[in-house]
Amino acid sequence: MSASMEESLKRPVLGQERNRGSLAGITAARSSNKLVARSSSPEVEWRDRLPKGAARSKLSADTSRSSDSPRSVSRGRKVDLRTRTKQSGVKSVNFVPDGPELPSADPPLVFEKRCSWITANTDPVYVSFHDEEWGVPVYNDRKLFELLVLSEAFGELSWSTILNQRKIFRKLFDDFDILSVAKFTEKKILSLQESSSLLSEPKLRAVVENAKQILKVAEEFGSFSNYCWNIVNHKPVTNGYRYARQVPVKTPKAEVMSKDLMRRGFRFVGPTIIYSFMQAAGIVNGHLLSCFRYKDCVSRIN
Repeated sequence: MSASMEESLKRPVLGQERNRGSLAGITAARSSNKLVARSSSPEVEWRDRLPKGAARSKLSADTSRSSDSPRSVSRGRKVDLRTRTKQSGVKSVNFVPDGPELPSADPPLVFEKRCSWITANTDPVYVSFHDEEWGVPVYNDRKLFELLVLSEAFGELSWSTILNQRKIFRKLFDDFDILSVAKFTEKKILSLQESSSLLSEPKLRAVVENAKQILKVAEEFGSFSNYCWNIVNHKPVTNGYRYARQVPVKTPKAEVMSKDLMRRGFRFVGPTIIYSFMQAAGIVNGHLLSCFRYKDCVSRIN
């Protein structure tokens, strides 16, 4: 390159009157200068070493970042990261470090084991009764009266049917107010028979008669609860059976209570019904040993 050409390149271009060199020479010099600048750039050399796909991705990413200038952000433009990722062609990958897995935030589900007669197809109402009431010691006279009536109905209906109609039972018998039921007249009994078919007429009359006898027992023992718990020396019987086939339908204590109640004028109080009543009222813990409710009922002994 001549000295005059180098001198012309060093001087700034101000106008046509100042550029006296050859146009072809200037163009060639500029092209040569660009080639030198490109070859001397470390970034270009670095890109040349990369595979073609990676270099293209790097170039796209640089172009995308240059468009997100502080000026564009200050004007309120929102940068869509998904669009930028799509343009760059680079997919995000979740990094999973090596090492022990962290415990899950949600605790594992725990299924309680129940008595074997409670299955996946059992009525949910009956399951709730098993989990919350059955076998829990009861000391309230009104509650004991209700369980006695429901146990008497068990002779004609299933527990699922009885429990699903429990609100109707409570409405028919004034929420099992013993004094109120004991005062039911003949007209009242007939109206109950016409309005509901849950119990037969003999069972309806038995409920009223048993309410009258409970009042007499309460006068003698202080409460119907004291009478019932006196049968087992005021301590629940814990059978602790392992299998359902071992559970009896009646026991000697149930037979003793049944005979005494019949002697006092109670109706529909056979040993099977009375044993069902004793289990429901927690006088007997009828849960199997494998059932989670067995220990719960034992811990509630008053």
